Amino acid sequence: MSQSLEQVNRRDVVAEVTDALMRYEAALTGNDIDTLDELFWTSEHTVRFGATEMLYGYDEIQAFRKSRSPANLDRRIRHIAITTFGEDFATASVEFERDGADGVSIGRQSQCWVRFEAGWRVVSAHVSALPKN
Repeated sequence: MSQSLEQVNRRDVVAEVTDALMRYEAALTGNDIDTLDELFWTSEHTVRFGATEMLYGYDEIQAFRKSRSPANLDRRIRHIAITTFGEDFATASVEFERDGADGVSIGRQSQCWVRFEAGWRVVSAHVSALPKN
């Protein structure tokens, strides 16, 4: 299936994905594990690569969330880039900064979102940080 340019970044779809992403952000920084679990696709095919972990499948992602420390989750978003393709697929890239013992670190988060019957869900995610200078 090819996408026409009219189907890229339709305002209504961008607004929906932005709402889902901001809901994810609030759940992440608030350690709302139930909402974080809800926003990931419940599938063995879901993948999340983090700063220190490589998680394959919803069960591994859910177990990581439950065992993760709730400390130092606050972060400030510097930039968000969302691109939607049609009504059912989107990418979201977030640049953020977080305060730490060694100063401010810059992080990056990339997610692929798919619309299912239950709503928008993350099917793939990657989080990494730039080295501090």
